[in-house]
Amino acid sequence: MPGRVLLELEAFLPYRLSVLSNTVSQAIARIYETRFDLSVTEWRAMAVLGRYSGISAREVALRTAMDKVAVSRAVARLLAKGLIERDTAEHDRRQSVLQLSEAGWTIYDQVAPLALEHERRLLDHLDAEEKQWLARILEKLWQVERSALES
Repeated sequence: MPGRVLLELEAFLPYRLSVLSNTVSQAIARIYETRFDLSVTEWRAMAVLGRYSGISAREVALRTAMDKVAVSRAVARLLAKGLIERDTAEHDRRQSVLQLSEAGWTIYDQVAPLALEHERRLLDHLDAEEKQWLARILEKLWQVERSALES
């Protein structure tokens, strides 16, 4: 079609990254969805809280780059399941903070090794130099996008 710019999805970086991310996430998601009745959003929230306990739902959304509404729903489900606990922030009594409950830690301690093993199997297809380049490229692209969002 003359005069039109053709977008070839198969070569478009955002599309390729999204498809890869979804494919990788879904492979491990089948395990924690089936075994632990957790959605991808719920597990990501738990993973963040396992690393950064005592943060707000807003901070969970920022750290995962997930939609605030999706995170809010996941937090509500995790609270209802007893996998996380909500408390009041010491520095600001108006703000609530989240942390994994004992039941949440029990599941986290089972899922985290599975996720890391899945990552290891995926990265085993790259040599050491490719792994370093991948990490550098991902970090650089992350910095560019983060700067654009903050502008």
